[in-house]
Amino acid sequence: MDSQDTARLIYLVLLGSVIAGYFLISNRARMGEMARQAALWGFIFVGVIVAYGLWNDVSKTVLPRQSTFENGRIEVPVRSDGHYHLTLHVGDVPVEFIVDTGASSVVLSQEDAERVGIDTETLVFGGRASTANGEVRTARVTLADVSLGDLEEGRVRAFVNEGKLDTSLLGMDYLERFKRIEINRRMLVLER
Repeated sequence: MDSQDTARLIYLVLLGSVIAGYFLISNRARMGEMARQAALWGFIFVGVIVAYGLWNDVSKTVLPRQSTFENGRIEVPVRSDGHYHLTLHVGDVPVEFIVDTGASSVVLSQEDAERVGIDTETLVFGGRASTANGEVRTARVTLADVSLGDLEEGRVRAFVNEGKLDTSLLGMDYLERFKRIEINRRMLVLER
């Protein structure tokens, strides 16, 4: 436990003590009922702490994820934001993409480009792309050792967006590698 965690714990203990003291003083005449209410609030408080602490583990099993099958079939359920998200590995680095059939190419955000080892400071943003938000400048790159589940993709041509991009986009250049693309009952199915 570092000093910040210790300070937070001390703060929570003091806050709990003040709240408990207030309830003890204000409800002296009804101690049994107050004990039940205090126990209820204590369980709620502990439950919130446990849920917060376990959220990362729980979200990995609760949130929909892509599934890769041996025959080259990939199923991707729609997420709560209404988009299909695919995670590709560039080398050993997982990169989450939004499947965008309106994009002609694979487009990386600057943050994702840096995570996979591209020095964005030395890129030449000489290309231009038209988007729903207007024209943006792009830099052409080649991603090595790209894989999607068990499917080894090898080298993939991509562009790095000079502007702000929250999530990288997986466009038609990549999707055309699949023999069949289908959206059925809020499930994207890709087949080789």
